[in-house]
Amino acid sequence: MTRTQPNALAAAVRHFFSEHLPSVRGLSPHTIRSYRDTFSLLLRFMGGQRQRSLATLDIDDFDPALILAFLDHLQDNRGNQSATRNVRLAALHTFFRYLAGRIPERFEQCQRILAIPFKRTHSRPVEYLEHEEIQAILTAVDRSTTEGRRDYALIATMFNTGGRVQEVLDLRPCDLQLARPFHARLFGKGRKERLCPLWPQMARLLSDLLTERGLGPRSQEPLFLNHRGQHLSRYGARYVLAKYCDRARLSSPSLARKRLHPHCMRHSTAVHLLKAGVDLVTISHWLGHASVDTTNRYASVDLDAKREAISKIEPADRTAPRKSAWRTNPSILEWLEAL
Repeated sequence: MTRTQPNALAAAVRHFFSEHLPSVRGLSPHTIRSYRDTFSLLLRFMGGQRQRSLATLDIDDFDPALILAFLDHLQDNRGNQSATRNVRLAALHTFFRYLAGRIPERFEQCQRILAIPFKRTHSRPVEYLEHEEIQAILTAVDRSTTEGRRDYALIATMFNTGGRVQEVLDLRPCDLQLARPFHARLFGKGRKERLCPLWPQMARLLSDLLTERGLGPRSQEPLFLNHRGQHLSRYGARYVLAKYCDRARLSSPSLARKRLHPHCMRHSTAVHLLKAGVDLVTISHWLGHASVDTTNRYASVDLDAKREAISKIEPADRTAPRKSAWRTNPSILEWLEAL
């Protein structure tokens, strides 16, 4: 039985994912999985467009028109937003920069694909939960069951740490310090490590969870498991949050007007820290932001702070005469004021 030798595309993709991304670039497994998803979508799309099996696709099949068609497919058929489109394009740009160095004769082809621009995105308002809404969600959890106690601990941990959902799901008992000073060790983007303080009641809650699971403080088992005893996924966490948000809408109708997702718990932590008087630099370190500029957006979403600021502003007295140092031509001033 003869075996088909891998073509240039297959060899490049294998080396890109097995050597270049983890070893040369040092990217995290989460980022590599995101790149993998991009290529899985692209190759399936290419196979349909070229009407060929995926095993026969090669580097010659790539061109800017195909990549643009793929990006349009993501938005038109899969319902992706511009931000997701740009994430996929960034992964492709990384691959073709790598390919240009690996196969110099493909340099011109790679440059044409690298010239595809990112699409301009419109930033959405930061969505977060008020304290009463978070309390309503936690109250909706039935803590008399094993699954309910896990869900309660998961939601509370997300709010306490403000961690990205994958950072929270990757927590292990060995990452927790449940004696004073209470804290959790989170591993963020670029494998950056940070310590996040835990509230005393949060430490007790996690300690009870470890006891129920029969886990020791040095265990490296995942803290949050699904009903099959496997590592809880991001989709599982989204499902858990959505389930209790639906229940909580009965007691907190304001939740019906909000687009809820795990990341809004992270936003909620940031806004509540800001309301508590914590400075932006500390919040930036708490959330694991690479730059304080990323944290600055939370300064514009605290409605209570805006109302307080407005209340301190004295209304302008429109009946008071206007003063101007430029009265040389009153007719011009009157004309300007009438515009």
